Amino acid sequence: MESLTSRMQAIQSPIIPVVGELIKNSPGTISLGQGVVYYSPPPEAIEFLPKFLAEENNHLYKSVEGIPPLVRALAGKLQAFNGIEINGENCIVVTAGSNMGFMNAILAITNPGDEIILNTPYYFNHEMAIAMAGCHAILVATDENYQLRTEAISQAITPKTRAIVTISPNNPTGVVYSEATLHQVNEICRIHGIYHISDEAYEYFTYDGVKHFSPGAFAGSSKYTISLYSLSKAYGFASWRIGYMVIPQHLLAAVKKVQDTILICPPVISQYAALGALQAKQEYLQENIAAISQVRKLVLKSLNRLENLCTITPANGAFYFFLKVHTPMDAFELVKRLIQEYKVAVIPGTTFGVENQCYLRVAYGALQQETAKEGIERLVEGLQNLVAEFSPN
Repeated sequence: MESLTSRMQAIQSPIIPVVGELIKNSPGTISLGQGVVYYSPPPEAIEFLPKFLAEENNHLYKSVEGIPPLVRALAGKLQAFNGIEINGENCIVVTAGSNMGFMNAILAITNPGDEIILNTPYYFNHEMAIAMAGCHAILVATDENYQLRTEAISQAITPKTRAIVTISPNNPTGVVYSEATLHQVNEICRIHGIYHISDEAYEYFTYDGVKHFSPGAFAGSSKYTISLYSLSKAYGFASWRIGYMVIPQHLLAAVKKVQDTILICPPVISQYAALGALQAKQEYLQENIAAISQVRKLVLKSLNRLENLCTITPANGAFYFFLKVHTPMDAFELVKRLIQEYKVAVIPGTTFGVENQCYLRVAYGALQQETAKEGIERLVEGLQNLVAEFSPN
């Protein structure tokens, strides 16, 4: 059995547990690594749990695509916030997080050997899912500001291409794509008869007046746009595992086959909590995101002290900055030393598909102001000292 091999050997290992182990071995480390928020679900989510317990039948399997009250509530949210109307051409499927929605989509639209276009830096779980499905990720580099290069995307399309993936607001870079750019991607997909998979997990997290746009709201896009959403970020729902996808109606049978095989149905107790979360007052999101916005300003102010050591690309979304560090150091080695010597953790850019230089993802959503301030000060000090150590001067 020691010689047993499988397709999993070709899949990169998830970086979060690896960095987590380093943090565990260095007590007192402040993590600027994992992409979670500091706050808990709204009280309305917890208040809906007795409703779940009151129904004896709730302990049985429920609909593969989600309980009807939640699906209806999500349809209302999509119409009000995203401008997406649920009609005869599209439908909602509730998932156990938006990562599952992505895997559902890939398995539903591909055959082994097909190609999916990812823009780099990519979200590592997307690349992993594509490889697990026996498909190939075709990587297209973004520009110096991490914005999409639509001409390069068009040139990367082959007869085997099945979809283009976009993430806006973006993980890992924090940039937000414009309405015009997303419209161009949708048009490319329409012309070539392929799908646009739009990951919008960070849809609420935009700053300085920047707006989020949903490609699924563009006229005529319902037949080829797959939109992915999550409660993990905005509603502090990371462990509850509730996301949802808006898919063309013609994909429903295929997606249901995937979901029924892997999951049967999303956890019903979590769906009740999600239904409650959607009843939360507007102030819940506004106040929490405003607090993260303040942390963002604090982080950016400190990072600007690294101007000569790092390239800090403007980022008006999610809760990340993606730093290009001007050093010959290996990114993972730099991460290890930052944890062991300065007790601050970030994520190496190599896990997001950037191999040629040293990049770091800095996440600031999980921390309140005082902890964030201490963490970012440690990061700045660590980078100043470690980059100087490797400087040719």
